[in-house]
Amino acid sequence: MKILYVILDGVGDRPIEEFGGKTPLEAASTPNMDSLARDGKTGLNIPVGEGIAPESDVAVISILGYEAEKYYTGRGPLECFAEGLEVKDGDLAYRVNFATIGENDELVDRRVGRNLSSEEARKLGEEINHKVKLTSHKADFWFRPTIGHRGVLLIRCYEGPLIHAVSNTDPAYGKHGVFGVAKEVFENKLQKCVPEPGFENDPRAVRACDLTNEFIQRAREVLEKSEFNRDRVKQGKLPANVILTRDAGDSLPKFPKLPELYNLKFGSLVEMPVEKGIALLTGMEIIEVPPPTKNYKEDYQLRAKIVLENMPRYDLLYINLKGQDEPAHDGNAELKKGIIALIDKHFF
Repeated sequence: MKILYVILDGVGDRPIEEFGGKTPLEAASTPNMDSLARDGKTGLNIPVGEGIAPESDVAVISILGYEAEKYYTGRGPLECFAEGLEVKDGDLAYRVNFATIGENDELVDRRVGRNLSSEEARKLGEEINHKVKLTSHKADFWFRPTIGHRGVLLIRCYEGPLIHAVSNTDPAYGKHGVFGVAKEVFENKLQKCVPEPGFENDPRAVRACDLTNEFIQRAREVLEKSEFNRDRVKQGKLPANVILTRDAGDSLPKFPKLPELYNLKFGSLVEMPVEKGIALLTGMEIIEVPPPTKNYKEDYQLRAKIVLENMPRYDLLYINLKGQDEPAHDGNAELKKGIIALIDKHFF
């Protein structure tokens, strides 16, 4: 028996008035998924808890069968590991975004208008790595852009370990216990990194905050002067002039390996670093796939082709599709509905 475990990341939603009280999934044309639902079994899965909107990392860990509370150590370590960085216990690993900041630390756009290319981000990252030096404590950092506006940051302090118990500087994300959660309402300003309650006098948290705030300030100074950003402004685009940090972790999760748990060979087709990190750390093999583009038809036809080609090699293929997640974050219900329909037509 072959198993295709397909996750449509971010497909869930609330009823939309312009869709007649339907969600984007309900309103989309999905004859192929409708057929699967009719012929199969359906159910309701609550990954973390009632009323909690988990980020992708926690949700994926949960739906793969792990107790997220037991194994989760933060999104940062997952993405840093996926990018080939060595995460040691006591390091501080972040998921980060390039963003656009204006006067009085007001954020103009938390994702640089979603039009920062990976090549532009790579060049800006090279400037940061070359020009930024940390001096508040004896420490090194590794900054690596990943896809578009996204990136990872790893900080290692030689005066003592760092700890994850620090706040996000990205105002759109908070914490629910150990989990990162998206906020519905927030002040759209760059936040200062501070120790979490109970860790105000913990030297690990104090060092972590000192180094995080210093990195953000020094990187901002470099980005403000960057010729690449000046070119973007001349083109009528927003500058990528600040780094937002979130979802800190200070160690890698130690998952029991899925192939050993189920005696199956697992392959994964994933699009983003966080899913890649989870797949690698849980013992899946990675099937390489080109980064997603805005040509949804070709993207999903290609992914379907790659799945069919690789099915003979694996007992289970885990497939995570993210296309509908971006418009969900942006509040674009019409685009989300359209992408769901394209996935149904060209992937399923």
